[in-house]
Amino acid sequence: MLRLPENIRRWPWDLILIMALAAVLRLFLLDLRGPHFDEGVNGWFADQMRETGTFRYTPDNFHGPWHFYTVFLSQELLGRNLWALRLPAVLASVLAVPVIFLFARWFGRPAMRWAALAFAVSPAGLFYGRYSIHESWFVLFTMLFTWGALALWQERDRAGLWAAVLGLAGMILNKETYIVHAGSLALAAGVYALWGRVSPVAPPVRRAARRGWTKRDIDYSIAAAVFLLVFFYSGNFLHPPGLLGPFEALFAWTKTGAAGNGHEKEAYDLLPFVNYYWIALLARYEWPALIGLLWSVRYAWPGPAVPRLLAIFGGGVLLAYSLVPYKTPWCIASIMWPWFIFFGAAVTASRRHWAAVVAAILLAASLAEAVRLNFFRFEADNEPYVYVQTYRAMEKFTGPLLELAAADPRRAQTAGAVYLESYYPLPWVLGGFPNIGYYSGKVPDELPAAQFHVIEAEKADALRVRLGSGYEELRFPVRSGVDDCIVFLAPELAGAIEALPRQRPPRRGEP
Repeated sequence: MLRLPENIRRWPWDLILIMALAAVLRLFLLDLRGPHFDEGVNGWFADQMRETGTFRYTPDNFHGPWHFYTVFLSQELLGRNLWALRLPAVLASVLAVPVIFLFARWFGRPAMRWAALAFAVSPAGLFYGRYSIHESWFVLFTMLFTWGALALWQERDRAGLWAAVLGLAGMILNKETYIVHAGSLALAAGVYALWGRVSPVAPPVRRAARRGWTKRDIDYSIAAAVFLLVFFYSGNFLHPPGLLGPFEALFAWTKTGAAGNGHEKEAYDLLPFVNYYWIALLARYEWPALIGLLWSVRYAWPGPAVPRLLAIFGGGVLLAYSLVPYKTPWCIASIMWPWFIFFGAAVTASRRHWAAVVAAILLAASLAEAVRLNFFRFEADNEPYVYVQTYRAMEKFTGPLLELAAADPRRAQTAGAVYLESYYPLPWVLGGFPNIGYYSGKVPDELPAAQFHVIEAEKADALRVRLGSGYEELRFPVRSGVDDCIVFLAPELAGAIEALPRQRPPRRGEP
């Protein structure tokens, strides 16, 4: 029988195999879905960085700069395509697996194997881990910050200090909701102290006798965090006004979160300020996380200190997101990750074999649901995770233009006019066409000289009259919530498209 060398047998094979599973699931057919509205925005910002050499922070509409830099780097290395657009988010999602294993010092390594497996096959972890949005990075840095804060509290070690400081910096660099998570952890510490008077932890807290960090470690870690914040928010030192970004983002998010802006989930209101949207998502898709949430309640009774504090923290984050009117489903990834850890704790708490069997069945069901959602139902509007997803049928319009430009680069100079009020992800998909104008739902008094005009079907009659005869029309959908669109093609462009080889399929995701 073949025996591996001793040094190889000592490798953390459980971590390696789970990371490999997470990576395969997230990379397989990565360009299957069309680019989401938000992905188009993020890709467009990365394109602007190529043109201007910097990132100009705009807190009213967009998150922190970190993700844009990673997308810019990925596109510079791999080209402008959906793989390059999404690869940074995939990387962040896969890197969350080893961070889960860091919690083994308080929950045990077997529990973290179950937790990491639950994360790897989570429908939300997979669905949004394959999206070029900020969520995967935010989850990664939030997990790192939380682990660091707990390690700093319990073990007083240097790694905890660096993880807490750099994790918080990463959160600030990604989403304005860092204040919810950091604030929830601070409040959880207070609740933990008060509840300890009613139900003391068991065994009693025994912090490390000596601290493993020095004042120099504090100075260096804070200096590194400040440098990262200054570098990215200042647009690599080329846009100093961006340094106000973290503060402006808080005010902007306060207005957006309180207003809802069309993202309220009022159908899930039971009473004023009682909304069960997130619980409904868990019940529909995330059964291991739901088990973890239920198990976390047991730490209200005597139990270890770190699990109790983490349980209070997770409950506080859930409460905060439930109270905020603005709800987009991808936020579930930022909310539920502690409950994967408690799922693992629940499985290993029972010494009976049936617990492992039930856990394995739940994980298999979760994997089946993740595969169904990500590879078959990714455009189904009745799936709550599928949120304003772009339809691949939009390629009826974009595909021929991309094919023409691929065959003859001069075709990239084709002039176009888009009169849609909500037109992303078109500016990224057609980013190689510099002569397309986007008019935010308004048709100008003097029509631009363009070879194609795009407008919503319900507004097409007036434009049809103004354009006159000779234009060919093509109807195509964009996404739910947006009326079908019509593109008016000038005769020459329509003829060129008609002459394209019919046997060659359009290149999905290549702008």
